[in-house]
Amino acid sequence: MRLLTQSRTKKSVYHHCAVSPLPPITSSTPGKISGRHLPICIITGATSGLGAAAALALSREGFCVVLAGRSSDKLSKVMSNIRRQSEEAHLKAFQVDLSSFSSIMRFKESLNQWLFDSDMHPSIQLLINNAGILATTSRLTTEGHDQMMGTNYLGAFSLTEILLPLLKNSPVPSRIVNLTSFTHRNVSGFRAEKETVSGKHFSKFKHYPCAKIYEFSKLCMLLFSYELHRQLHLAEGSQSISVIAVDPGAVKTNIMREVPWCISEVAFVVLGILGLLQSPEVGVSSILDAALAPPETSGLYFFGGNGRTVDSSTLSYDLKLSRELWTTTCHIFQDSLSAQP
Repeated sequence: MRLLTQSRTKKSVYHHCAVSPLPPITSSTPGKISGRHLPICIITGATSGLGAAAALALSREGFCVVLAGRSSDKLSKVMSNIRRQSEEAHLKAFQVDLSSFSSIMRFKESLNQWLFDSDMHPSIQLLINNAGILATTSRLTTEGHDQMMGTNYLGAFSLTEILLPLLKNSPVPSRIVNLTSFTHRNVSGFRAEKETVSGKHFSKFKHYPCAKIYEFSKLCMLLFSYELHRQLHLAEGSQSISVIAVDPGAVKTNIMREVPWCISEVAFVVLGILGLLQSPEVGVSSILDAALAPPETSGLYFFGGNGRTVDSSTLSYDLKLSRELWTTTCHIFQDSLSAQP
């Protein structure tokens, strides 16, 4: 496994929305990242598809992999499958629903307790925001957000914010990998207003625009990735946390399970004929490229494996839009945080 080297830090001119930071590492800090205290990787959406494939691959790279998913039964099955293929894998599973802010907060508390009980260093080294859904009907989260925007974007943003103290507390540079999609290129215009970012705006439509919302959520992930990279690197002058967006291309997973069978099968057949459809075991290569790239790699868009990086859409590099999205999402995050008991 490629470990990353530490860099200097300046005071940031930006501010994050998240919780109070953890105490810094000192020579007397208990726990270490060596021996049985392996570097920790958290993967969301780890119950199937790319998430499960990434969990297996990164456990083989020497990470202690924390699998996060909505179904405890599916998490158990994935862990059993990984252990059959890699007996020395170090795994831990937590049930979490990324569309629920309260579920994310419970996950944070459980994760901190596990780190403490296991006498592990209070830090994580790799966060992979992989969880995503393609909903075909309008459903609201407990916070009143559209479930697809809540899962695909707001959940990833919130999880990243509350885990930033653990990422910053790592004695070696850490990394955030955000999953996006080439479908973001279909978005020609986007206004980072609260009604749109929360997805409430789409409940007014007569027919639920599932494809449009999915594309919006993936553009948001890119804008978020680039803005977080700018804040951590350009503002703080530090490479202690790198941020990378990754698009695996067309992968045959169960994300289209809500789409009518005939439509999804035709889509898979056409993509297969064109040679564009990959299995999760092949598609995961782009995630590994992003996760294991050199420590100075940050702010890039990995696409399709083989270490390839490309430019994303022109809109995704809009500085004004990315900062407006950041501000709007921070307001949503703070509202959710304030609503917690």
